[in-house]
Amino acid sequence: MTQRGQRRSPLVAQRATGKQAAAHKSKTSGRRGAKPRANGRKGGAGGGNIVTRFVRGVVRLVWRIVWGVTWRLGAVVAGILGLATFYYHSTLPPLEDLLDGRARGSVTMMDVDGQVFAWRGESFGGTITADTVSPALRNAIIAVEDRRFYKHFGVSPRGIAGAIRSNMAAGRGAFSGAGGSTITQQVAKLLCLGLPYVPADWASEAAYEAECRRGTVWRKLQEVPYALALEWKFSKDEILTIYMNRAFLGAGARGFEAAAQRYFGRSANEVTAPEAAMLAGLLVAPSFYAPTRNLARAQARANVVITLMAEQGYLTEYEIAEARAHPATLSSSAQQRQGGYFADWLMSAAPAWLTRDTTEDVLMRTTFDPRIQAAAEDALRDVFENRVRAGSEAEAAIVVMSADGAVRAVVGGRENVVSGFNRATQAQRQTGSAFKPFVYAAALENGFEPFDIVEDAPLTLNIPGSGPWTPRNYTNEFRGMVTLTDALAHSLNIPAVRISEAMGREQVRNVANNFGIRSELADGPALALGSSESTLLDMTAAYAGILNGGSAVRPYGLTDLRLLGETEPLMGRAGGIGDRVISETSARSLTWMMHQVIDSGTGGRARLQGWDVAGKTGTTQAARDAWFIGFTAEYVTGVWMGYDDNSPLTGVTGGGLPATIWAETMTRVHRGLSPRPLPMDEPQAPQWEAPVSGTDPQGWDEPWQPDPGTPQAQTQPGDRSGLGGAIEDTIRGILGGVFGN
Repeated sequence: MTQRGQRRSPLVAQRATGKQAAAHKSKTSGRRGAKPRANGRKGGAGGGNIVTRFVRGVVRLVWRIVWGVTWRLGAVVAGILGLATFYYHSTLPPLEDLLDGRARGSVTMMDVDGQVFAWRGESFGGTITADTVSPALRNAIIAVEDRRFYKHFGVSPRGIAGAIRSNMAAGRGAFSGAGGSTITQQVAKLLCLGLPYVPADWASEAAYEAECRRGTVWRKLQEVPYALALEWKFSKDEILTIYMNRAFLGAGARGFEAAAQRYFGRSANEVTAPEAAMLAGLLVAPSFYAPTRNLARAQARANVVITLMAEQGYLTEYEIAEARAHPATLSSSAQQRQGGYFADWLMSAAPAWLTRDTTEDVLMRTTFDPRIQAAAEDALRDVFENRVRAGSEAEAAIVVMSADGAVRAVVGGRENVVSGFNRATQAQRQTGSAFKPFVYAAALENGFEPFDIVEDAPLTLNIPGSGPWTPRNYTNEFRGMVTLTDALAHSLNIPAVRISEAMGREQVRNVANNFGIRSELADGPALALGSSESTLLDMTAAYAGILNGGSAVRPYGLTDLRLLGETEPLMGRAGGIGDRVISETSARSLTWMMHQVIDSGTGGRARLQGWDVAGKTGTTQAARDAWFIGFTAEYVTGVWMGYDDNSPLTGVTGGGLPATIWAETMTRVHRGLSPRPLPMDEPQAPQWEAPVSGTDPQGWDEPWQPDPGTPQAQTQPGDRSGLGGAIEDTIRGILGGVFGN
């Protein structure tokens, strides 16, 4: 205590020595939360000017915002991805339900020798697995489609980045073109993200598949959780198994087993390295690289796959050399490429629920004969290459069948295509003079004989509602009195009209319809000249009815149809010989008359060495259609020629190129066969009496001149006593008043 009255000493801060200042600084700096005092000097605590401090603050703020948004957005995306993956995982069915993804079944067709010649629909072939398939095929698929398949988790960020870089370098959008999809993602696409095909929900199956193949960004984003779900649900080998069974590989083959059988005639479990490379090479563009379309192109693509397999160590040096020295080739059945038009016809003719709309795999046994098909195709090719001007767009069609209607070959056009327009079975064309045998069939059924005579002279008929109608012969000449045989052999129009009018058009229509001409026939007198339309198939079948003795024929190509693997057929032959149309006697007489068409008439180019041939030429108005249909004792063949747009042919008649095509076809078809005579009866030539000078041999008043082109024995006057009185009266009517000018 200070004493009262004493003055206090002044408070003066003691000057700290250097050691004391250092100790104090150390002590204060160790205090929690102590901050250095800013003194505004450069480089001091909180150094930097105001701009620098502002920039630093902005950067810190932006980073905090970005980081906050990123981790929150990432959490949301991860949550959505997890939920989507969980959802897709819950919807995935068992593995066995994912292997055959076809909405429809397949139709396999076998020829007369029991060999497969055509497929329609999508063939499956059977299940294969990753552990049983040929190692070469498994390795080829991995090498081509996803070399890191066994290393990634279903999605390959590296692959996607590389695809984006490649697309942008090529001037495409980032997600246009290459997609960088893994095999797992491709399986997701093949499964259409679990969306089933319901016919009622889609305009067509093609529309459904187009939706499944869409390559939009949103679609690719959807593939990610589905791919993750697949990886969660199935093993890598199981995912590869789904892929190998569902991938489309061209030529209607769904899955590698079907493709191996289709192209090489063996199982996918047995294919060699070159075959495996060719199959794997199809994945990028199945239709373009299909070996049945262009084998050389498929082999070049396979060579690329061999290189990829070599780079990834799947092949030894020896295997590489062997694969390149001996590339894969097609099996003999795949090489034939025959029967496309025949198969298309069967698919349209058989019940839709067993063919076009089948949900089962169907097996058809047919009447198709590959030897005869090859003969027809070779003949058509030979004629167009050597006897038709280069660049001609004229088309032709050929049908070959047996007398009972069993169709052996169909050529629907000059190009052997699948699912093209079939001119043999679909084209309705005017028949021209090829229709005339039905007119003469009606006359023979009414008691006329091949040597009975009819007048070939100018004729005009008054058609109600149309006025006068005057038919003409092709040569614009008239032969006077001619026999029915001569009239048919030289395809004279006016005698055909006279006979048709005498018999009655309705009777002629009935004969033609009953023989199988199913189209609506003309009502007017031009009916006799083939103004109506028909298909080549129906016309050929109608001629088969003449060959078989006068019974109708329903053409057929199916002998047996059953589900694949079943022993009991669902249906048998759907055609053959039907009801009788004309008597056998009339049929045999008509066959003889048609034989004269070849021997002395318009069909001379259709002669076959050593064989009896009967047939008829046909040329329509303005030569828009040219026909030749004829037969031997073995086969009936029809040929049509014309333009698809109905333009006139130049210098072509039925007795020209069509008859030549017919002869070339039948020459090849009959090689190795022993000639057999036609079922025909040559009529007894009439014995004529000496004519009254200046009159016809029957004593009628009209002047008569024998046909200079007819054998003398057929034009000499003779005895008509073989004709009944009623027939004689009919002939008198025909030659007298009914057909007067």
